[in-house]
Amino acid sequence: MAKFNTNPKIHNVMKSFTKRHAKIGIDLGTANLLVYVEGEGIIFNEPSIVAYDYETGEVLAVGYNAAKMVGKQHRGIKVVSPLSQGVVSDMPAAMTMIEIALKKAENNDINLSTATCLICMPSEVTQIERDAMIDLPHKLGVPDVFIEEEIKAGGIGAGLDIYSSNGSMMIDIGGGTTDIGVLSLGDVVVSESVRIAGNYFDNAIMNYVQYNYGLLIGKQTAKRVKEEICSLRDHFDDEKKTYANGRDVLSGLPRQIILRQSEIRDIIRPFFLTISNSILKALQETPAELSSDIIENGMWLNGGGALIDGISEFFTKHIGLKTRVSPNPLTAIAEGTKVLLQNRGSYLVRPTE
Repeated sequence: MAKFNTNPKIHNVMKSFTKRHAKIGIDLGTANLLVYVEGEGIIFNEPSIVAYDYETGEVLAVGYNAAKMVGKQHRGIKVVSPLSQGVVSDMPAAMTMIEIALKKAENNDINLSTATCLICMPSEVTQIERDAMIDLPHKLGVPDVFIEEEIKAGGIGAGLDIYSSNGSMMIDIGGGTTDIGVLSLGDVVVSESVRIAGNYFDNAIMNYVQYNYGLLIGKQTAKRVKEEICSLRDHFDDEKKTYANGRDVLSGLPRQIILRQSEIRDIIRPFFLTISNSILKALQETPAELSSDIIENGMWLNGGGALIDGISEFFTKHIGLKTRVSPNPLTAIAEGTKVLLQNRGSYLVRPTE
């Protein structure tokens, strides 16, 4: 009877031959990390949060499991977000997220030694940080790595043909920054960035509740309140309400309050007026021919902030241009990496499907 070779080294070599050569797109956002793999779509979509053991530095949790620890950890656990306000605030944590993303792709039978990896990052990231992000996949065995701006990938993911000469305008309201870009001929022509976005809104809600109700609430509670009742509409036919639990500033005891939709609107609206001013600044710097295109095509919104009730009507009123929300505002950047991976190095030639 023939004997089969069970040598584990030979088994691992044979297994590597069965792995496919693929292209990987990574959206390293302030709020979430998304991983796109060619032929499979998005395989990873979780919060950009890492939990460490404070003493040993060992990674305890990543993504959703780490997010559950925010505001609840003891002194032995450190919970960090790799990006803050659009810049890398914790490089080791950012590298941990990238490493986990690549290992997730490798587990899907992808051969990293022949893969191409695209990392999308906010426009505010420095060249030093870009180089560091490129270096990590190289260390993990990925030979071909490059960086693109999120606003560019987001435009593609929203369904815009950024490779044509017809100009389009994309506004990405993420967790750390709001990026504004005018796109044409395969790249960003004009861009603006303001560090007012989802996390900024959460902090504003926390401060409002503390000073007006004498109640300390956590970031997760503020985020939930924002997602449930935040709106930019002038009038409400049926005003929504929600609760907020926290600790009373004076007594130190747990307490619950009820917040109204109009309260949250009045907190958030001034920030969107600031974003509107940044949009107007970008439009003032836009070439005349592209301005003509934008009048016809309007503006498109991406990111978690695009899901705020009444946002399209708000920008249409204050900017004077038709505004629409992307069909997939939370995943558009990751989905846009598909085209950028196929079309690397070319601004004019559209990739074939």
